[in-house]
Amino acid sequence: MIERKHAAPDLDLADLQGNILTAYGRLGFPKGRFLLVNVRDADSGRAFVEFLRPRVTTALRWPSVRHHRPTGKVKVARPEVTINLAFTFRGLFALGVPTRTLRGMPDEFIDGMAARASILSDNANGASLTDWDAVWTRKDSTAQPHILVMLNAQMQPEGSAVPALGTVTQEIVAWCDGSGGKVALCRGHRGADDRWQDLSAITQEVGGNVYPTPKEHFGYTDAISDPAFDGQVPNAQAAASAIGQGKSDGFGNWSLLARGEFLLGWPDEAQEIPGAAMPLDFSRNGTFFAYRKLHQNVDGFHKWIDGTATQLAKLWRMGSQDEASQTLMAKLAGRWPDGVPLMAAPTHADWQAFNRDYPQPVDGSINPERALRLVDFVYRDDSAGTRCPIGAHARRMNTRDMLDPHGRDPDPKVRAGSALNNRRRILRRGLPYGSSGSAGDVDGEHGIVMLAVCASLSRQFEFVQQQWLNYGLDFSLGNDTCPLVGSHAKDARFVIAADPAQGNPPFIASGIPPFVTTRGGDYFFMPSMTALRLIGMGVTDPT
Repeated sequence: MIERKHAAPDLDLADLQGNILTAYGRLGFPKGRFLLVNVRDADSGRAFVEFLRPRVTTALRWPSVRHHRPTGKVKVARPEVTINLAFTFRGLFALGVPTRTLRGMPDEFIDGMAARASILSDNANGASLTDWDAVWTRKDSTAQPHILVMLNAQMQPEGSAVPALGTVTQEIVAWCDGSGGKVALCRGHRGADDRWQDLSAITQEVGGNVYPTPKEHFGYTDAISDPAFDGQVPNAQAAASAIGQGKSDGFGNWSLLARGEFLLGWPDEAQEIPGAAMPLDFSRNGTFFAYRKLHQNVDGFHKWIDGTATQLAKLWRMGSQDEASQTLMAKLAGRWPDGVPLMAAPTHADWQAFNRDYPQPVDGSINPERALRLVDFVYRDDSAGTRCPIGAHARRMNTRDMLDPHGRDPDPKVRAGSALNNRRRILRRGLPYGSSGSAGDVDGEHGIVMLAVCASLSRQFEFVQQQWLNYGLDFSLGNDTCPLVGSHAKDARFVIAADPAQGNPPFIASGIPPFVTTRGGDYFFMPSMTALRLIGMGVTDPT
């Protein structure tokens, strides 16, 4: 069932930067390039912002064939390259934003990500800030990141980015070169060109045509269950988008999350509008995000899967090594590699049957019934984790109703649904980078750049990263961390419960190496178009 409520006032789409509401990588912009800029002169920095501001991509909708969504009152043309801007705390300071405005920013944003490495486990179990790309760790104020320029581009038929990506890049380079050193690109990215971070969806060729896929380097289909919040999509699609992606009330009803969980200046799930940097127009319709460059040890992952799957196949008397490997991957993630949730298909045979009943089109188009079943589920009937392990990645990232203390009560009136999860949700944006490389390429340049978007970095991103991914007490798992992206000590393990009806004992996967390590990042403020104008013109007045 779907809970229907009176709609809140419409969002001002022209005031919002577009990559808050829209995951560009999934919606026609599978190529990306992120540039970091250092501001050494406030006037020149503001001029740089003004140079790009008229071209910044807003949330105004362009025609969409894939999702058949109306554009709204104002329709814009689909750009070849989207442009969006965000700022570190030091960047706002370098641009001359008044101290009385800056002091209203949250502590974690002021600290920056590197200073909070202990909270995020970025320096645990052998990990270190020395692993980060040099662009993120320089102490010299003339080399630190101040502005993040995010470019997302359409793809040409043969799989390369449209030429406009190179054109926009060179315009930015030329502007910086012409500033006389007052505004400069930050150097030190790993990759082919140390002036920027290139990104690209993983592609596949079908019938001579190249298509972007939602895959990441381990082989999983990524970013399926992103939060749905009020105002994100047109009202006609709102009820449908809430199913499985909004909040559950314990009665079987779904509704949209409050927009204040992701946008500043609006009521959140507590029906409060948190304090923000003044003036209110500076904060309203903006948001924060954690930029995370996450390196994937692709070779180590598959080597561990192969060895551990051999043990699992023997213990559970599986028919083949492939079945055991696919099952183990599914148990780690909470979903099969193609995104089918274990709650919908708990066994390998169920998974095959699911794909026969709800096939995925090979050209990447959407099967509506399949798409619904990928997200429409809760954990109330799997409290023991025999279908989906309690500590699986998807179950930690989005606990749904798992933490409801009355979740299994036969009286739905006492259930809390997803109440303990609703204030911990984050939007995930970003794309893979690099290629998986050859066997043994442990330290190669491949992984994901993730932008974790939320209104409160501490309450949402940091809480999930610290308490749910790198700790297990909330799930009665002690110190066990997320098997995929958690920080792994030498004795890291993952317990896979078994269904007693199948006659199999639980399986303890041990000796899990670190599969994902942080290679850099920081906390960014992504302002509204109104605030961008205030920043670029240097007219922010906190009174």
